[in-house]
Amino acid sequence: MISFGRLRWFLGRLISPVRAVAPGSTSASQAEPGPEDREDGDDEEDAVAAGTEVWLVVGLGNPGPSYAGTRHNIGYMVVDELARRMGSPFRAHKSGRADVVEGRLGAPGTDAPRVVLAKSRGYMNESGGPVKALATFYKVAPDRIIAIHDELDIDFGTLRVKRGGGDNGHNGLKSMRSSLGSGDFFRVRSGIGRPPGRQDVADFVLSSYSSTERKTLDLEIDTAADAVEALIADGLERTQSRFNS
Repeated sequence: MISFGRLRWFLGRLISPVRAVAPGSTSASQAEPGPEDREDGDDEEDAVAAGTEVWLVVGLGNPGPSYAGTRHNIGYMVVDELARRMGSPFRAHKSGRADVVEGRLGAPGTDAPRVVLAKSRGYMNESGGPVKALATFYKVAPDRIIAIHDELDIDFGTLRVKRGGGDNGHNGLKSMRSSLGSGDFFRVRSGIGRPPGRQDVADFVLSSYSSTERKTLDLEIDTAADAVEALIADGLERTQSRFNS
C-alpha cells in the first residue's frame, strides 16, 4: 500500500508539474572490503560513477544498534525510507567507509535522476571523511549533496530545507564542512527541539524520542523523505514553499 507521504508527493507533482532546475569519536568498520564483500551491484556502482550527474543524499547519524532510534539518527531513518522507496538494500561501498544505495529516485515511469543514498560507517563527528570519499568517487560537487540531520533549534514536528550556512554546533555538519572545504550543500533539517529543563544536550540528542513523539515519528520521516525527493525534482525554492514552516 502506498504511504500517505508518498501519495502527497505524487499529488504535489501533479499540481506543480513543471520541473525547476535545482540550484547550481572512534571509527567503526573501516577495513577495506574483500572480494567476498563485492556484490553484483558493484557493476552498477561503477556505471553510476561514470554516468550522468548524480545526487549524493547523506543521512547523518551514528552506526550500531545502541544508537538506532535516537534523535541524532533521524538522518539514518530518512535514508532508510528513501532506500525502501527505491526498492534496494544498503550495501558496503568499495571504500569501506560507508553503506550506499544507488539507483534512480522519483515517480515510476519517469526519467528520474540518479541518486546515491549514503550512511557513514563512522561516528557522527567523523562523517566528513566518508562523505568526501563518496563525493570524489561519484564526482559530486557540494551543490548536489543533501545532508539530512536533526536540528535542536527547530521544534519537533517542524521541517526546514535550506542551502549553505554554518554548522550550528552540529558535529556531523562541522565534519562535512571541514572535509568538503565548503558548506554550500543542501540541508534537510528535522526538528527535535531543545532538551527539557537542565538535561545535557549530548544526552538529549543521543536519547530516544519520547512516547508522544514516537506516535508521529513515522510521519516526520516520511515528510523528510518527501522533501528530499522534491528538492531533487523541483529545486530549492519550490521545496521550501511546500515544506518549510
